[in-house]
Amino acid sequence: MYTAADSFAIIGNGSWATALVKIFSDNGNHVDWYVRKEEDLNYIKARFQNPKYLKELKFNPDRITPSNELNTIISRNKWIIIATPSAFLEETFEQIKVPLNKKIIVSGVKGILPNSKMLVGTYLEKKFDVQTEQIVVIAGPCHAEEIAKNRLSFLTLGCSDLNIALSLKSLMSNSYLNITISEDITGIEIAAVIKNIYAMVAGIAKGLDYGDNFQSVLICNSIVEMKALLNKIIPTNRNIDNTVYLGDLIVTAYSEYSRNRRFGELIGKGYSTQAALQKMKMIAEGYFASKNFISLKKGIDVETPIIDSLYDILFKEESAEKTMKKLVKKLI
Repeated sequence: MYTAADSFAIIGNGSWATALVKIFSDNGNHVDWYVRKEEDLNYIKARFQNPKYLKELKFNPDRITPSNELNTIISRNKWIIIATPSAFLEETFEQIKVPLNKKIIVSGVKGILPNSKMLVGTYLEKKFDVQTEQIVVIAGPCHAEEIAKNRLSFLTLGCSDLNIALSLKSLMSNSYLNITISEDITGIEIAAVIKNIYAMVAGIAKGLDYGDNFQSVLICNSIVEMKALLNKIIPTNRNIDNTVYLGDLIVTAYSEYSRNRRFGELIGKGYSTQAALQKMKMIAEGYFASKNFISLKKGIDVETPIIDSLYDILFKEESAEKTMKKLVKKLI
């Protein structure tokens, strides 16, 4: 029998949610796994594998309880881990009828909510009366596919309560996972959002046959832009060269596993935005981030030519080739 103190609710069944189920269950914890679609739920119950993502993983049936009863699993767990795409989070959370203000909420979401135009932490505080110190943000650099293969991976936990952060670190740390802690909660949450935008632009450059020389310049300029933006939104003494910022940006921009890079590459090769969306099997968060971040940064006096260029290509339907040529002139 497990108790609320040592069990977890994981909301979502995409690749990152599945990787998180692996991490917690590998460490001997029990996981209540919220799976929305009936067909996926039945498959997992029967085979203890995700039918769509990280299919090679087989879970211990004694350590996971798949369910589509969202309120039930939230009620009986202290740790609530959110790993749904940002585009669907508000729709999912509209079903919640139980209080969250005594839970510890761990957000693995890397996007801005499309309806409220809020970061996840802000949304939880305003909608569910969750206090800042109850929220933990999980950031990279880390790909779910490498977690599935037990490849050494790195995570950062952002939390204002050091005791909560240390507790979660001890519950997640294992032979393939190295975890650090940061107090820059909003900073790493924003960085996790906009690195997907920069990765899409890197993908567009790849699709347009820009070489490695240009990619290095683009990434250097991306981290400079990220630093300026973060310092305007939430000034603090952060080191932008830390892995949670620069490392996460690099792996998302260069990795073969990066869906955001792949999406951008399709755009660079001439696919329309809608055609690229249809071709992708998984959600590329940078698409939604590009649209919603423009609203979030209104009134902030900082130049973001790379972010603006992606928005122009995806939502103003400007030529990727012409827009990238304009961008080149703004890079240093």
